[in-house]
Amino acid sequence: MKIYIHTKFEVAEVAIIKEQLAAKYTLSIGEEISPENREEQFLEADICFGNVPLAWAKKTTKLQWLQLHSAGLDPYQQLGNHTFQITNLKGFFGTSVAETAVAGILAMFRGVAYLSQLQTESKWIGTPLRSSLHLLSNAKVLVLGAGAIGQKVKTFLSGFNCETTVLDSKTVVNLDNYLPTTDILVATLPETPETVGLLNKTRLGMLKSSALFVNVGRGSAVDEEALIEMLQQNKIYGAVLDVTAKEPIPENHVLWHMPNVLLTQHTSGGWAEENLDKIKFFIENLERFEKGETLVNIANLERGY
Repeated sequence: MKIYIHTKFEVAEVAIIKEQLAAKYTLSIGEEISPENREEQFLEADICFGNVPLAWAKKTTKLQWLQLHSAGLDPYQQLGNHTFQITNLKGFFGTSVAETAVAGILAMFRGVAYLSQLQTESKWIGTPLRSSLHLLSNAKVLVLGAGAIGQKVKTFLSGFNCETTVLDSKTVVNLDNYLPTTDILVATLPETPETVGLLNKTRLGMLKSSALFVNVGRGSAVDEEALIEMLQQNKIYGAVLDVTAKEPIPENHVLWHMPNVLLTQHTSGGWAEENLDKIKFFIENLERFEKGETLVNIANLERGY
């Protein structure tokens, strides 16, 4: 059988893949092939690791299994009828994304983001800053999304004695009941027809002026223009945004220069050993494939995760 590796890996990481799989499979490494020949190699593959272009996925007739290197399924929801299995990395990024969410909250509440800026300016303010700081301990937190990220956020915040409510796809209909009393709103939602625009201008307007908004899910979940307007008018305390409507954010975008916004540039899913752990996941799933067992994380394209 032939495996096509579309994900870009470092040389040492490719060496690990070859060491573990070359004896049993014909391997085709995308990065070692000229770009114009990669599609042809993919179309000859039985198994693919990596997020290939949608057009390739629509064209293949030989592929049996596509292992994505992401938790998100976009743009593969557009596939329609397909004969191969698709698996994703659902749950894989739970810990790292949740840590970024909590780090962002602390950076905003304890003034770390602003203090870092002052350090680059060699500017000492000191004592007058104390009254502008806030406590995470005992905060009332609302988490949207009950997947791995949402559950990890709740676990981490338990150490701060936070009162954390997690709403899943069924209970999120009760969202409006919680917003007015929420201190911290954390969105960890995938992109589905139900989540796009969920946090519209009306719902954002229900938040109190001291509320902090954190988005580590998808930028499409929030009305970004309405959010920016509220932040500019100090109608909420601030925002930690790992994801935005457009990425990268244009150089002249207002979000770059807002003092009450912390941008983490969609890095929350990363850690030093991320690629090695992805390879490990793929190889373990491959062993299941070889045995005819059910693969881990079979994607539901209709539901979006």
